[in-house]
Amino acid sequence: MKKLLQRIKALLQRILKRFSSNSQQPSPLINYRLLETSLPNVSPRWESGLVLVCSQCANEQSGSTASEDLENWLKCRLKFEGLWGEFRVVSTSCLGVCPRIGITVVVVSNGSHGNSPCLIVNPQSDRELLYSYIKQNKA
Repeated sequence: MKKLLQRIKALLQRILKRFSSNSQQPSPLINYRLLETSLPNVSPRWESGLVLVCSQCANEQSGSTASEDLENWLKCRLKFEGLWGEFRVVSTSCLGVCPRIGITVVVVSNGSHGNSPCLIVNPQSDRELLYSYIKQNKA
């Protein structure tokens, strides 16, 4: 048993010595070419804004599809007014706000200058107000 422990200790020392001597060399596991190149940057069609609708809020409250209804209503309204290409409405998983009443909506737009508000919206009574807010923040 004592010899086994000595062999393990010697093996560990060799391994540590090897790694400490190679610390100046780059690890073969890291792809440095990936770090040197820049990621592609595209201009999406929805440059004016992105509306994130939490799909979990309504599910936790009533088991209904109120968030889907709000999302579909926004899409239809944007299409009706010819703004669908400029804006994109997408559902997300939980945003971590979890209001007791209402649905969490985040409006991201170039006009918000990095300040994307997180809104609590009543899916029925606040639709028009939300829509006017989205149009107001158009870039």
